[in-house]
Amino acid sequence: MSMERLSQQVDAYVDWKRKLMRQVARYRSWLVNNRLNTEALDSKLERALKLLRTDHITLAFVGEFSRGKTELINSLFFSAYGQRMLPSQAGRTTMCPTELFFDPRSEHSYIRLLPIETRATEASVAQFKRIPRHWVNIPLDLSDPDNMIQAFTQVAKSKPMPVEQAIQLGFHPDTLESTGKSGQVLVPAWRHAMVNFDHPLLRQGLRILDTPGLNALGSEPELTLSMLPSVQAIIFLLSADTGVTASDLAVWQQHIRQLDDDTQSSLFAVLNKIDILWDDLAGEAFVQNAIEQIQTLTARQLGIQPDEVLPLSAKQALLAKVRKDPALLARSQMRNLEDLLCERIVSQKERLIEDRVVNQVLALLQGSQHLLNLRLDKVNEQQALLSHHQHDNGQLLFELTAKTKDDHGQHHKRLLGLKTNQRLLKRQGELLQIAVRAERLDEHLNKVRKNLAGSWTTVGINQAILHFFRSVEHDLDSLGQEAETANKMVAAIYHRHNQENPLQGVDAPQFNIKRYRRELKQLQTQADQFRLHLKTLLTEQRSLTRRFFATLGQQVIGLHQRLRVEAGQWASDALMPLMQHTLEHKQLLESHMLRLKALAQQTQQTRQRGQQLAGYRDELQQQLAQASEMLRRLRLPAPIQRQGKVVNLPGVARPHSVGE
Repeated sequence: MSMERLSQQVDAYVDWKRKLMRQVARYRSWLVNNRLNTEALDSKLERALKLLRTDHITLAFVGEFSRGKTELINSLFFSAYGQRMLPSQAGRTTMCPTELFFDPRSEHSYIRLLPIETRATEASVAQFKRIPRHWVNIPLDLSDPDNMIQAFTQVAKSKPMPVEQAIQLGFHPDTLESTGKSGQVLVPAWRHAMVNFDHPLLRQGLRILDTPGLNALGSEPELTLSMLPSVQAIIFLLSADTGVTASDLAVWQQHIRQLDDDTQSSLFAVLNKIDILWDDLAGEAFVQNAIEQIQTLTARQLGIQPDEVLPLSAKQALLAKVRKDPALLARSQMRNLEDLLCERIVSQKERLIEDRVVNQVLALLQGSQHLLNLRLDKVNEQQALLSHHQHDNGQLLFELTAKTKDDHGQHHKRLLGLKTNQRLLKRQGELLQIAVRAERLDEHLNKVRKNLAGSWTTVGINQAILHFFRSVEHDLDSLGQEAETANKMVAAIYHRHNQENPLQGVDAPQFNIKRYRRELKQLQTQADQFRLHLKTLLTEQRSLTRRFFATLGQQVIGLHQRLRVEAGQWASDALMPLMQHTLEHKQLLESHMLRLKALAQQTQQTRQRGQQLAGYRDELQQQLAQASEMLRRLRLPAPIQRQGKVVNLPGVARPHSVGE
C-alpha cells in the first residue's frame, strides 16, 4: 500500500473546504437578497474565503545526518516512480533545506536553487523568494525519471571553497569536509531548494520540508526561527542502530522540543532502520521485543509518549512498494506513520478551519435565522388577529402598522448609537496600532544593529540583545494597556445590548495579546540559546550573529505587522454581531411595515388580505428554509470526525464540535 489513505484523507479535506466555500458564498448572496449585507460583514466573509483558498498542510522532516530523512520521503511520496527520486545514498545527501510543493500558477515543474553565497547578505530566504533572478532554475521532466534523478542530484551538490570564505558564510570549519587541499573545504552549493512538481498530494496543498543536519539548523537561523514553527507536523528522525545520540538530543532540545508548546505543530519521532535489528534466527517475538525496548527508551529520553515514537524501516518500505510485496511492507511498519499522518495532521487542520471559519459564519447565520423566526411568529400572530376581527381589520391594521413603526424607530436609533460607538472604537483601534507602529520597531532594530556592530565582547552582545527584547516587550505592555481600555468599552456596549435584548445575549469579543507575548518570549528563548552557544567571537560568529539577528528582526517585524492588522480588524469587527443584529431587525421591520401599509390601504376583502399576508409568510418561510439548509451544510462534520477517527492532539485543546 502506498500513501493512498493519506491521499484520500487530504482529498476529502479539500472537498470539505470547497463545500464550505460554496456555503459562505451562498450566505453572501442571501444577505444581499435580504438587504442585510454590510461592508464590514462582507470583508469578514471575504477573509474567511481567502483563508480557505490559501490554506495548506506542511510536514517537516528533521534530524541529524544519515538518519534516513530523504529515504523516508522517497518511501512515502515517490514509490510510484519505481526508484529513488531524491538522492539518499550513504553520507550527507540533503545539503540544503528543500521544499516540495505544487505551484498552480506555474505551467512547468522546476527546481529552483539559491546559491550559498547569498548568505553573505543579511537578506532572509523569505526575502529572496520574492526576487526570482537570484535563483538558478532547473526544469523537471516528470515523464523522464532519469532526468528527474539528475535534476534532484543537483540539490545535493557541494563546492570547494577557502576555509576563510566558508567561515564568512557562517559555517563552523569543524563541521565541514576537507577537499584534501590545504585551507580548502567543501560546502553545500545551495542555501535553499524549491521543488515544484505535480503530485496528487502536493496538488491538494500538502507541502514537504526536508532539512539537513544540525549544522545547517545552526547556520541557517531562518529554519529554526521561521520555517519550523509554521509547519503542522515535525517528523524527527532517529536511527534504531544508534538510538538517541548526544547530537540527536542537542537538535531535539535546542530546535524542536519547545515547538510543541508554542505553536500548532505536532511532534513525532521516527525510529528508522529497524531492519538492522531483524534477525531470522532469533525469531519475530525477540525482534519485536528489542524494537519495543528501544521505542520506550527513546520516548523517555525525548520526554514524549511511547506512541509518539514510531519504529519503521523506510528503506524496506520503499523496496516493498516498488516490488509490490505486502508482507515486507507490513514488516517495515510504515503503515503506522501513514495512519498517524492521516489522523493527527488532517484532523488538526479541520479543527483550525472550524474555529476560524465555520463557527464564525454559523454564529452570524444563526442570528439571521433567529430574527426571521421572530418575524414569522409576528406574521402568524397578526394573521390570527385579522381573522378574529373581520369587521374591524382596517383599524387593526392601522394599529399594527403604527406599532411596527415604533419598533422600527427604536432599532433605527440603536443603529445610529452603534455607529457612533463604532467610530469611537475605530479611534481606539488606531491607538492600538500606534502602540506597535512600524517606526517604533525600526528604532529598536537600528539600535540593536548598531550595538551588535560595536560589540566585541560576549557581555556587549548579551546587553544589546536583552535591551532589544525589553524595548519590544515595553511596546507590548503599552498595547496591553490600550487593549484593556478597548475591551472595557466593548464590554459596556455589549452589556447594554444584552440588557435590552435578554433573549439574544452575546459575549463581547476581547482583544487578547497573550499569544503575541508568548511568541516574543519564544523568540527571546531562541536568541538566548543562540547566545549561549557562541563559543568564541571569531569572524564566523560575528557574521552568523549578524545574519541571526537579521532573521530574528524579520520575525519580530512579522509579529508586529500581524498585531497591527489584527488590532485594526478587531476594532472593525468587535461590534459586528450587534450591528448585524440591529440592522437585520430594522430591515425586517421595514419590509413588514411596507406589507402592512399595503394591506391597510387596499379596500379588498378580508379574505384577500389574509391571502396576501399568507404570501408574505410563505416568502419568510422560504428564506428560513434557505438559512436552515445553509446551517445544515455548514454543520456537516469534517471528514475525519465523520469517520469517528478524531484523536486528541498533543498540545492542542479539543474544542466543541460545530453546532454544540
